[in-house]
Amino acid sequence: MTSSELWTRATADRYDAEEHEMSSGAVLGPTLDFLAELAGDDRALEFAIGTGRVGVPLRERGVPVVGIELSEHMAAVLRGKIDEDALPVALGDMATTTVPGKFALVYLVYNTITNLLTQDEQVECFRNAARHLTPGGRFVIELGVPPLRFLPPGQVAVPFDVSERHLGFDTFDLVEQILVSHHLTRDGDDGRYRRGSSRHRYAWPVELDLMARIAGLELELRVADWDRAPFTQESAKHISVWRKPA
Repeated sequence: MTSSELWTRATADRYDAEEHEMSSGAVLGPTLDFLAELAGDDRALEFAIGTGRVGVPLRERGVPVVGIELSEHMAAVLRGKIDEDALPVALGDMATTTVPGKFALVYLVYNTITNLLTQDEQVECFRNAARHLTPGGRFVIELGVPPLRFLPPGQVAVPFDVSERHLGFDTFDLVEQILVSHHLTRDGDDGRYRRGSSRHRYAWPVELDLMARIAGLELELRVADWDRAPFTQESAKHISVWRKPA
């Protein structure tokens, strides 16, 4: 068990509805194209597969997918979409849990490496990816760039969503590299809001590169999005690909 916070049944049951935009064709299409190209005719392993937002449609494209998921509730939602024979899922954390066989691709999307709240655990996640990869295989991470440029002196919070049904902002502990995402979500039309929060350890791209080197992986590609736009100092996120030497 790592420091990752567990997703509850209630959170898992509403996850797909709350993240429906992330499941749209406009978002998923380039993601699936990118991952399917790297997987080729081989297998892919998804760390923190969740409800299968990416893993299930990638499997439907013909890529054999295996998942690792910490929350049994999230895995149960996935299991309602596809059976175990078609997409096996091992319950456990992404830093230490192993599954049989080797893979051409291991991937971890949507900022999920930040669920590991210590640098040591994030390093172990890279090592776990490396031990599952075939020679020449790739580890892919999608991660936001920490928005610390938006923090003027004395400010500790940065808003990331201000909409009719949701208010979201992050607060930062700059010493421990911990951010807390705060959410106020309007559930109905009676004016009531549900409050929630989650803790994350943010990391910079170059810090991830060092983690990769510790695990024996080499940076192959870094782009700003799944459409492969160039990564610049203005990019809000990055898609990074590290390769296991052949």
